[in-house]
Amino acid sequence: MNRCLPALKGFSLGLMTLLLSWVTLAPEPAAAQGLVRQFPAAAKRGTMQVTQPPNMLINGQPERLSPGARIKNTNNLIVLSGSLVGQAVLVNYLRDPQGQVHEVWLLNPAEAQEKRAGMEPVTNFVFGSDADQPKTDDGKTPFDQLPKFNQVQ
Repeated sequence: MNRCLPALKGFSLGLMTLLLSWVTLAPEPAAAQGLVRQFPAAAKRGTMQVTQPPNMLINGQPERLSPGARIKNTNNLIVLSGSLVGQAVLVNYLRDPQGQVHEVWLLNPAEAQEKRAGMEPVTNFVFGSDADQPKTDDGKTPFDQLPKFNQVQ
């Protein structure tokens, strides 16, 4: 018994094949070809390298994926962290309240062009123009290098 025939009584076979061919041949939307996704304002940029899931490096610093972390590729499809082992990829990421990485988006070239916090260059040298800046203590300065103050007697 064919239950679909009463619903299709008004359609001809030629019209049905035309509709089906149009649906199957219609171009797909280009999800990752130059389109830029909207990321949360708190998302940071970094280079991620999964070492051994759930452990990874972000900008060379050891990090950990949270339980239930989501990694999305350029088409917004979920990617397992095990498939990224050893690859260094440019990402935007969010942390959970415990400080673990919870959401990660792999970036396409158009998204990588956007400026975002988290990829500031780290330097271990001082330029001459920086030498005249006042010294600041970041909390990691050794005791013997702290500024000395004259003691009043």
